[in-house]
Amino acid sequence: MTLKPWPEQHPNPTESEIHEAISGNLCRCTGYQHIVQAVQIAARKMTG
Repeated sequence: MTLKPWPEQHPNPTESEIHEAISGNLCRCTGYQHIVQAVQIAARKMTG
């Protein structure tokens, strides 16, 4: 939920920017790689 509005404000985020945005959240399952990829895909789809 932290990143729901985020891609609209960051249409072409880097991995570093995404990691910074989610730095307060803990994920033990993937090392964040799938989350980072999902955010990048969502940002591309949201901006056309």
